[in-house]
Amino acid sequence: MPDISTLFWDVGGVILTDAWDHTQRAEALAKFGLDAGEFQPRHEMLVSSFERGKLSLDEYLDRTVFYRQRSFTSEAFREYMLSLSKPKSETLALARELANSRRYFMSTINNESLELNLYRIQSFGLREIFSLFVSSCFVELRKPEEGIYRLALQLTQKSPEECCFLDDRPLNLESASRLGMHAIRVENAAQLRAELEKLGVRAQRG
Repeated sequence: MPDISTLFWDVGGVILTDAWDHTQRAEALAKFGLDAGEFQPRHEMLVSSFERGKLSLDEYLDRTVFYRQRSFTSEAFREYMLSLSKPKSETLALARELANSRRYFMSTINNESLELNLYRIQSFGLREIFSLFVSSCFVELRKPEEGIYRLALQLTQKSPEECCFLDDRPLNLESASRLGMHAIRVENAAQLRAELEKLGVRAQRG
């Protein structure tokens, strides 16, 4: 059985809902009566820069929504974007349980824009769980690029064999696996707990 010392967690889709994925974007477009055919091409051209921290949220919205006059304010749209973030309570509780055991180094590897990332870290108490945030907006790299996983290993000074990466998307997991990390596709908290226990990862000894 491997000796796992480090757990790298995705955030959106694992411990929280996604921050600004297709589901959240569709809800916002419907809420504010925006045309997806106009919005989506603009979003696709800007999302990489947005998630790498090269565009602020205001700059992103100016170019995807407020490039022409609207009947609502940017503040209202921003507030609604933030309100779409919800906890995945059972998986979040499992992450907190493992952090509280102090048996594992806990870090994130996630793709999020700066303002959304900071809002979610603060609002859901993620600083109490994770010691390191390898977020795309901080490091200017995005999953599934292997560079973001290599950087996480360099920052923690861990070998791939002692690390496990948890994500809900196969492509992101494949990149971690190629570097030698253990990888688990997260479906729900019970399944994740069982998969972790197969690797000897548990909050309690024994």
